[in-house]
Amino acid sequence: MHLDVIELRRFYYRSPLGRAAQTAIRGAVAAHWRDARAENVAAFGFGQPFLRPFREGAQRIVSLMPAQMGAFHWPVEGANVSVLADERRWPLATGFVDRLLVIHALENSERPGAVLAEAQRVLAPGGRALFIVPNRAGLWARRETTPFGHGRPYSVSQLEARLREHQLEPVRHSAALYAPPSERRFWLRMAGAAEATGRRLDAQRFAGVILVEAVKTAYAAPRAGSAVAARTPLRALAGAVRPAPRPAAGRAG
Repeated sequence: MHLDVIELRRFYYRSPLGRAAQTAIRGAVAAHWRDARAENVAAFGFGQPFLRPFREGAQRIVSLMPAQMGAFHWPVEGANVSVLADERRWPLATGFVDRLLVIHALENSERPGAVLAEAQRVLAPGGRALFIVPNRAGLWARRETTPFGHGRPYSVSQLEARLREHQLEPVRHSAALYAPPSERRFWLRMAGAAEATGRRLDAQRFAGVILVEAVKTAYAAPRAGSAVAARTPLRALAGAVRPAPRPAAGRAG
């Protein structure tokens, strides 16, 4: 079941823990995608806090929000690019998206296969998608007071297997939210140091979310062989088809 957009906005924009989470995840996204210049960038779920760094260079940006979640005008200082979308039918043309961010969507969907099928459809050949989901081994998935404590958490291997089922080939994974999901001032002050230490030690097992980047793959459909008429007869096997007669043996004198 999708979270309500009001809850998500309150968490990310009004709570100290949510702002710390936004900073940590945005940094992890930037490590995957440093530049999206002249590309079409889209998000499905609640991607607005993480799309903002791409507004300057991207050719187009669109934020798709599941109908069950609700939507709001974004960005507040410009023309709206947020739109409600049925998770089974996204209002985007096939192959339109170069970069796709999926967050607060897959783990809460009742039809995760449909979400992945649409992600694969809207991506351009060679397009990249970044999926952000709660880490099933992390502390954040056990705290229902945060958005990451809802839905079905994943391990890296589980998520990668689901992506491959939809011709999305994983190429890289990382993690974020190494600090505990605590509102205590000490942990909020230590959030930046915890992120740096977690990345340096590659302690993904203890992170709150995992990020898996995948590329859209396209396989050529097998085609039955077609008969081709030879322009000139092949003579290499002529004798095997119709043996040439032997010359008559001469009589002994």
